[in-house]
This record gives sequence, C-alpha cells and structure tokens, in this order.
Amino acid sequence: MPTLLSSASADLDAVVEFDPVIIGKMSQSGPRYTSYPTADRFSADFGYGNFLEALAALRMRGGRRPLSLYVHVPFCDTLCYYCACNKIITKDRSKAATYLSYLKQEIAMQGKLFAGMNQIEQLHFGGGTPTYLSEKQMDELMLHLRQHFEFASDEDGEYSIEIDPRTVSRERVFSLRAQGFNRISLGVQDFDADVQKAVNRIQPEAETVAIMQAARDAGFRSVSIDLIYGLPKQNLETMTETLRKVISASPDRIALYHYAHMPHLFKPQRRILDADMPDSATKLAMLGLCIARLTAAGYVYIGMDHFAKPTDDLAVAQRQGRLHRNFQGYSTRAEADLIACGVSAISSVGAVYSQNEKTLDAYYEKLDEGVLPIARGIKLDTDDLLRRIIIQMLMCNFELSIATIEQAHPVKFRSYFAAELEKLRELARDGLLVIEEDWLTVTPKGRLLIRNICMVFDRYLTQARANAAPDAVQPLRYSKTV
Repeated sequence: MPTLLSSASADLDAVVEFDPVIIGKMSQSGPRYTSYPTADRFSADFGYGNFLEALAALRMRGGRRPLSLYVHVPFCDTLCYYCACNKIITKDRSKAATYLSYLKQEIAMQGKLFAGMNQIEQLHFGGGTPTYLSEKQMDELMLHLRQHFEFASDEDGEYSIEIDPRTVSRERVFSLRAQGFNRISLGVQDFDADVQKAVNRIQPEAETVAIMQAARDAGFRSVSIDLIYGLPKQNLETMTETLRKVISASPDRIALYHYAHMPHLFKPQRRILDADMPDSATKLAMLGLCIARLTAAGYVYIGMDHFAKPTDDLAVAQRQGRLHRNFQGYSTRAEADLIACGVSAISSVGAVYSQNEKTLDAYYEKLDEGVLPIARGIKLDTDDLLRRIIIQMLMCNFELSIATIEQAHPVKFRSYFAAELEKLRELARDGLLVIEEDWLTVTPKGRLLIRNICMVFDRYLTQARANAAPDAVQPLRYSKTV
C-alpha cells in the first residue's frame, strides 16, 4: 500500500506518497538535470570564442544580474571508494600550491571579463576537499576573489564550503567563518562503522558532531550534511541508526543521494565488493525509511534528494517560488549566471554552458596560452531554452503553468509538445501527475519520480533512444532515477 509522508511543517502543502510498486516499475537510468541540456551533450567544438560571444550578449542587454561563483579544489588526502567526483588523491601539498597559482590566474581573467556587470551573491567551494588548502592559502584565495569580484554583504550573500570533518579542527572552522563563509556542508554518508570501512571513510560520529557544533558556535547560518543510501554493508537496521544520529545532530539541510555503482566508469568503485551491495528491494526500503523519518522529524522534502528545516532559506525559497537548480543542486538564487573556476568546473552564462579542461596538464596549458581553460560546451537554441525553463519549473515547483510558458515563448504548448503530452498521459495514468487545461501538476506519488517526468521533455534523450538499434546495449551514463 502507498504511504503518505508529510512534513511536520503546517505551511507545507505538498506531501510525498511512497509507492514501491510504481517506483520499482518506473525507476531507470536518467539525468539529474542540474542542467539542460545535460553535460553529456556538450561538444568540443565549443571554445573560448563562444564563451566571449555569450558574455558580449549579456553586456548588450545591460543592467546587473546576480552572479554565482563556483570554485573547484580537486585534491583529497585519501580515497573514498564510492566517489565519482573529479578529484586528485595526493599528499604532495606542492601540487595544491601550483594549482592555486593557476586558479588565481583564471579568477583574474573572469573578474576582468565580468567587471562592472554583476555582484556575487553566491559562492560555493567544492571538490575534492576545499580544506585541503591550508588556512594561509585559503586566506590568499579569498582575498584574491574579493580583489576581482564585488561581493554582496555577509547578510545578503550565501557563501558556502564543503568540508571533510576528518580534516578540520574547531579552530579551522572559526577561521573559515572569518574568511567569509557563512554556510557549511559536511560529508557524512553513513555513521555505521562497517559501512564506513567498506567505502574507506572512517569517520566517528563524535568527530562529525563536534565540527557541526563548532560551525554553529562560529556563527554559520546553515549547517548541511550529505548522506548516501545504497552503499555496501547498508541495510534497514544500519540506516535506522544513522538516521537517529542525524536527526539528533539536527542539521539545517540534508542531501540524501542514491549511490550509483558504476565501476566501469569510476575506478575507485572497483574496490567495492559486489557481495556487500544491498539489493534493489533493500535500497528502495531504505529510501522509504529515510523519507519517513526525516519528514516526521520536521524536515521539508524539497525535491529529489534534498531536505531542509522549514526555516531554512532553501525551504523559504521554494515556498516563495524562487527555487532554482544548477550544478550544485537546489539553489535559492533563480536565474543567476554561474561562473565556475577550476579544473573540470562548469559555467552557465547567458545561453551557454562551458566546461573547463578535466586534467591539470590541459588546464594549465590553456591558461599558459592566456585563454580561459574551456574544453567543451554548448550554445542553447530557442528550443533548448524553452525546455530548460520547463524542466526547471517541474524540478523546483512540481507544477507548470502552460499559460505562463505561452506568454513567454511563441509556442502553442499543446501542439508544440504534442508528442510529450502523449507520454505524460501514460505517466498520468500511473498517478504521477495531473494534466489540466492550463496546468501540469506533479502528484505526491510523482514527486519521487520527477526525473522521469522531466525526461519526457529531454529532446536529446528522446532522439538518442529513437536512433539506437532495438537490440543495442546502452552504456550506463546516469544514475537510477530512484
């Protein structure tokens, strides 16, 4: 029987209906839609010149828009077997010093290009492990950023950093706050000792809780943690205990990710034993358990894999219709251009996406040539822009105003998306959404399968499947939708 899971927040209209039969039937590989078109559609034909053209178009439009800035620090001390991020495992700190010099060069170039146009309202440091940089290196980097970009005040801006609790002290947490960060995200994944050993990430609960408390004492506005379900050695009992500890620690936000086991793509995952992996039924049951426990504890289910306290900015942004989705997941700044600096980082500026070189040597080589280290990207056409806004609305608001789309774009929705509506009617028969004259509304049952619904509007995915041979084995590029 389906289970209704509602937030304890009285002002949360939506509820999540967990239907294991429908989820089991519908779960498939699919994009997470941190962008549309998705990154696997980027082309090497896109280069530095295309990025400059997009920037020139922004200047012609005039005015100032909010700007987000992402900084990628790829280094880690140790290897976590589950990790699929772009990272470099090394204890040679000189590599970070070299990288930092090139990163500063890229930041200076971007700062010059955007001079006078935008104000940074969001900053996010990701990795790797950003705190692999020493306190002195972080001081220098933050000073360099402020020399080349204008930042909103601490009160108005969201400045976040991802940390590994095993690598920082209480004093370092206070230092990060003094350096300008006001939001902090901790990688936890699981508190069970056997699970931690299986993924090579030993992290005592007391150590993590102490860093969370240090962040609160230092004045961070939000403390977030990341969890993963589907890891080796996990089961309902271990997950129940981890959730108990998480709820007791009371983070402001929780990101709950489904572990995508793709050892053919990510070599570190080959160290995970297949025999230790939970089966599909167990993973599905763990997801249901997580949703039930977290919503019962008062967390708002934001969407897909994110939960937040009702008072957190993320939940407030969703209630106010300001929620956005980008390469860092859900965001409170809708329609902000995103500049991304560092190896493999992806920018979203105007109507283009651009991705930096993925290896240090290629990244350094481009910067030595005096150009941005862009390796590939894509320029969005009018159809891409239309589908991007539709997917954004569905992912963030779980509803779509057909009238609004028709007012903003020169299309008749029902004729332009006739084929898509046929597919949506199939999902509607399964109870995932309601199709009305002027609205598409995702149901409580459909919220967990929002990626499936958005995939209907993905023209590239539809074309790829249509062009594939009937008996062809498709490579696994994406994680399961649930």
